[in-house]
Amino acid sequence: MTPDTTVHKTRKRRLSLGPILYYWPRDQLRSFYDMAAESAIDIVYLGETVCSKRRSLNTEGWLEIADMLTRAGKEVVLSSLSLIEAASELATLKRICANGRFRVEANDMAAVQMLAGKSGFIAGTTLNIYNTHTLEKLASLGAERWVMPVEQSREILHEFRQQMESSMEIEVFAWGRLPLAFSARCYTARNYKLPKDDCQFRCLDDPDGMLLRTREDDSFLVLNGIQTQSALTQNLVNELKDPDIDIFRISPQSLHTGKIIKVFHDCLTGQQDIDQAVAVLESLMPTGPCNGYWYGEAGMLAGCSTA
Repeated sequence: MTPDTTVHKTRKRRLSLGPILYYWPRDQLRSFYDMAAESAIDIVYLGETVCSKRRSLNTEGWLEIADMLTRAGKEVVLSSLSLIEAASELATLKRICANGRFRVEANDMAAVQMLAGKSGFIAGTTLNIYNTHTLEKLASLGAERWVMPVEQSREILHEFRQQMESSMEIEVFAWGRLPLAFSARCYTARNYKLPKDDCQFRCLDDPDGMLLRTREDDSFLVLNGIQTQSALTQNLVNELKDPDIDIFRISPQSLHTGKIIKVFHDCLTGQQDIDQAVAVLESLMPTGPCNGYWYGEAGMLAGCSTA
């Protein structure tokens, strides 16, 4: 069958705000989403995706924020936990998948099983989809959007788009420290010589995760509870005109997220020059830039291009 590539090319490219990957206090969360409601972001992903012990908000609290954002004209998606380890986490997942009001981002195959046959769910980046056969299978189960794994390149994206039979939306991780891996062990608790089950919620002390440096004092990784991230920030603002990308995801950070959204929106609408935007955005990064994965190189490299 010849893929129908006409549908996605007529879609308006949009900006999304990914789920907060860090542990922030309740007041900081509410203030952050008040900012998001006033911003130019189109889609907001809500919920805890890293660790179920992070309970600044319960499910009802997230739904309250979802209602507020909906009234502000935002599309809201509820994101599921990426690693299910306990019956209580499975019960929360069931509640999210059965909410009946908001679409769900499935970040674990258990969520896919619960959402199968319910049109409109989002296949999250942690599902690790690496071929179009798997992607089409998820489309047949009701997935309407796919968030690419961060280690996949623009070349792979274009190959997928050419091979896909469905008109599924494709979303890329356009800004933020790259989520690289999850573990059953908690790196943050171990750093403080605490057991995982008595971590004392030390992730609250690191609103952007714990920076890990090499012996040469180079920024290397960020430890975020059970998640490992890149220390460097991926920035794909220069890819905003790529016709194969429907949605550009901005991953929240504790400072400057509102400014980052504005720069991306101004570039998307032609109000700001891309080269100028790159310089501005680099000044808003916690450490520095990287874009190697996107160009098929080592992920921690910066300044890569197709040239």
